[in-house]
Amino acid sequence: MELKKNPKANVGRNSSLYFAIGLALMLFLTNFAINYKTYDKSDIDIGQLNLDDLDDEEIPITEQLQTPPPPPPPPAAPEEIEIVEDEEEVEETVIESTEVDQETEIIEVEEVEVEEVEEDIDVPFSVIENVPIFPGCENKKGNQAKKDCMSEKIKKFVNKKFNTELAGDLGLSGRQRINVIFKIDKTGKVVGVRSRAPHPGLEKEAARVINLLPRMKPGKQRGKAVNVPYSLPIIFQVQD
Repeated sequence: MELKKNPKANVGRNSSLYFAIGLALMLFLTNFAINYKTYDKSDIDIGQLNLDDLDDEEIPITEQLQTPPPPPPPPAAPEEIEIVEDEEEVEETVIESTEVDQETEIIEVEEVEVEEVEEDIDVPFSVIENVPIFPGCENKKGNQAKKDCMSEKIKKFVNKKFNTELAGDLGLSGRQRINVIFKIDKTGKVVGVRSRAPHPGLEKEAARVINLLPRMKPGKQRGKAVNVPYSLPIIFQVQD
């Protein structure tokens, strides 16, 4: 007996592919059927616009009410003027004169004395009119001669009174310089001594010697006693 089917034909070979295509088609139709909407055209009426009706519309005319102004205030009643008879006597105030008559005794007022405070004026030694006079220089003639005499007397006094062995005791050697500044006040006394040296011991010794200077005749500027600043360098060599 002969077979009618081809033995090489396999009907179930593409069944999975056909199943997938069919499933996708069914999902598409189902989604379309769910989202599909229909409208009833018989119930929709959007009306019809008639422009002719707008021209026939009447706009009512409004009447503006004018408020009358408030009435003016009534005129103020005139004040009554009281007439006072001039019967009362008014006392006049008499102002007495402060001028003194010749018969009035004049009280004398004591004069108030105002004391003048003299200011301390410093005049440099180089420009003073009348230089301070050191004891022993009174007979020198001329301002310059008295200056030279005073400088020489002070140098000799310092060389005599200064303790030159102090530098060796302090451990100093070589040349030593001490700068001393002081004032000769308007009474001729030495004041305000200041010194500067390489060692405090030398400064103290220089101040001690300058304070021993004798009292001098004060310097004068325009005939008035004044303070005269004076500077003195002290230089000595320490023997090794």
